[in-house]
Amino acid sequence: MFIIDAHLDLSMNAMEWNRDLRQPILAINEREQGLTDKPDRGHATVCLPELREGNIGLVVATQIARFVAPDNPLPGWNSPEQAWAQTQAQLAWYRAMEAAGEMVQITDLQSLKDHLAMWNDGASTAQKPVGYILSLEGADSLVSLEHVEIAWNYGLRAIGPAHYGPGRYANGTDATGKMGQAGIDLLKKMESLGMILDATHLCDDAFWQAMEHFNGHVWASHNNCRELVPHNRQFSDEQLKELIRRGAVIGAAFDAWMIVPDWQRQVSTPESMNCNMDRIIDHIDHICQLAGNALHVGIGSDLDGAFGTEQCPYDVTTISDLQKMETLLEVRGYSEEDVENIMHGNWLKFLRKVLSRQS
Repeated sequence: MFIIDAHLDLSMNAMEWNRDLRQPILAINEREQGLTDKPDRGHATVCLPELREGNIGLVVATQIARFVAPDNPLPGWNSPEQAWAQTQAQLAWYRAMEAAGEMVQITDLQSLKDHLAMWNDGASTAQKPVGYILSLEGADSLVSLEHVEIAWNYGLRAIGPAHYGPGRYANGTDATGKMGQAGIDLLKKMESLGMILDATHLCDDAFWQAMEHFNGHVWASHNNCRELVPHNRQFSDEQLKELIRRGAVIGAAFDAWMIVPDWQRQVSTPESMNCNMDRIIDHIDHICQLAGNALHVGIGSDLDGAFGTEQCPYDVTTISDLQKMETLLEVRGYSEEDVENIMHGNWLKFLRKVLSRQS
């Protein structure tokens, strides 16, 4: 089945993890044997060949670069300008992949139609370019509102204002507090351009403030349920209901600590915590029960988002294993139409609605 994955940090893996994503996953992991600079070395799951193998023909691919103030212990860049420069290096990688025929950027309704027709023409996907929609995870790198328009012109179509900790425009995971005027102005600029607001990572204060001030299209690219795994990174039922009311789609994330409760980083293992893809269905089902239908949930795996097989479901060896979701959903009683919606249909309906207004 055709799959859309709404959150992959491809350029971060290429530029900061130094992974050549054109290579087979075995080659990528073999090259990382003995490296200790990143926690997930040798455990990668994502590469372009495995996306093709899994019939994952369209992804939301990110740029990401955090600004950190002197008192911020998180890793990041010491000025917004440096963070912007890092996102431009990431953009250059996407452009290089396009030039090599490995990827193709989707920016409007026509490019979406053309890509879907090409990908689903019945021919082998082995040499086909993977389609990508560009998203910015955390807005710290936007030096000014003028940079939002620059980014729009090079194809950026979604922004998540926050990531982890305090941000220049909004506070994110593990932080609290409302947005200041800069955050409100960012939302208004995004709305005027027709950009998608990615609510993922917004702290509770900023989430509700954004819902009040932003009247455009909203999604949550990679987010699970607080009711099942208590943590401020997850959305409460009240937040999920608000997103459903706004017509959002919520992407199920594959990071183990978000899937099962009581995960201890660098201690727990997927096997010891019984963390498998069926546990992700629990989160998908929870959202479907809140909505009363299967029209507001999809996949936003975040695989290789600074974690690999050491911290994802044990039945995921590579991202191509997303195909297993079809059978798991069927076993849970989801109809063929429901399964198609979750695997790709809900994201496509959302994108067609957004991109038709931009054309």
